Amino acid sequence: MPLTAPPLQPVRGPRGLPRPLGHLFSFGRDPLGFMTRLRDEFGDAVTWSLGPRRSLFLSHPQHIMELLAGREHTFDILDIGWAFKQITGRSVILSTGADWRRKRSLVQPTVRPRQVRAYAETMVECAGAAADAWREGERIDVREQMALITQRVVLRTLFGNDLGEQTRALGDAMETAERAVGAELRGLGLFLPGWVRTPSRRALLGAVAIIDAEVHRLIEARLSAPPGEMEQRDDLLSRLLSARDEEGEPLSPKEVRDEAVTLWAAGHETTSTALTWTVHLLSRTPQARARLEAEVDQVLAGRPPTVDDYDRLVWTQQIVKESLRLYPPAWLLPAVARPGATLGGTRVPAGTTVWCSQWTTHRDPRWFPRPDEFRPQRWDADAPDAVPDHAWFPFGGGQRTCLGARFAQVEAALILATLAQRCRLDLPAAEVAPRVTLLLQPEAPLLATVRGRARAGVH
Repeated sequence: MPLTAPPLQPVRGPRGLPRPLGHLFSFGRDPLGFMTRLRDEFGDAVTWSLGPRRSLFLSHPQHIMELLAGREHTFDILDIGWAFKQITGRSVILSTGADWRRKRSLVQPTVRPRQVRAYAETMVECAGAAADAWREGERIDVREQMALITQRVVLRTLFGNDLGEQTRALGDAMETAERAVGAELRGLGLFLPGWVRTPSRRALLGAVAIIDAEVHRLIEARLSAPPGEMEQRDDLLSRLLSARDEEGEPLSPKEVRDEAVTLWAAGHETTSTALTWTVHLLSRTPQARARLEAEVDQVLAGRPPTVDDYDRLVWTQQIVKESLRLYPPAWLLPAVARPGATLGGTRVPAGTTVWCSQWTTHRDPRWFPRPDEFRPQRWDADAPDAVPDHAWFPFGGGQRTCLGARFAQVEAALILATLAQRCRLDLPAAEVAPRVTLLLQPEAPLLATVRGRARAGVH
């Protein structure tokens, strides 16, 4: 549902410290609470400062839509620090201009619907294998188990195999890197030059070294394979190495490394985080979980789900969508105004960092009645309260929408359906707060008790 765009009328936010600190400490202590306060106490367009950066925070979906649509033309990608670039390098998410267009054209075919279809069986197999290893009454760490499932999915689809004993070590390395980036995003580290080596940065470099060693080994193995062998493989790494731009040029090994690690980080951590929150929400909402089990039983009739079932698993999709609303793994999206940039008909001074937050917009009572409640029915086709365009944007928007959005949504739904066939994961009723790093993770471990379901016909 489109909304009428209001004029952009920025107001000054809360008093901060003198520059170069500004609101850095208030934001760093509680970024979600700080941004919610900006929205609730000051309005849809609020000026503030993150350290020395002049900033503008947006809350209205139409202004957010303008920002997302303009990120390749009137707004630049924000350099969010040294730590983040150690993981992604100069991948498509940080590239701009002609370099971005070239890389996007080479990477996008690897995650198109036809390719996602080819990987669906792997998603189901990995989820089924994990669930089959759980025992009735066993206590499992939900986040750890969801991470192992998605790790196996991304390693098999990206690299063509499970990597065996390396799987857990690589997963631990990626988690260390993600924590380091999140810590830097919230503190003074965001403004430190790259040569400063804090303990967090040293841990990050060690983790990235583990990741790079394995990725470079796999790239070299592909490049040294007999002629024609790589083209026969169907994994994402081989497709990146085989891709050619309009000039017939391939990505360099360094560029392939950057894109592969970015796909890995995005495909593993974001989906496992979304699934972890989904298990938490379903355990607290028995009616929603019962409806999920009924849909899975009816649609699948005991067989494993396939990609052809995705469109019929309507309630399953709505559960995923509502979970992404309440706990969007990516919670903040920035861009930097170029000369001449406008929003809502108002000029935005060049160099201003413009921010929007999935967390605050997704929980805005104007767009989502009873916003703190888990209500997958709000996504029913005939729901009385239509959700405005760009009030839900867990994957960003505009030309720079996350390339893996389709992959992630299909993966989450098929894994959820596979698990719901086999068991229930019961969690204590206690509230769980999000821990803000690069992604929104549960602050405390979620230890669930495995309860079996009738498994007749499941194979």
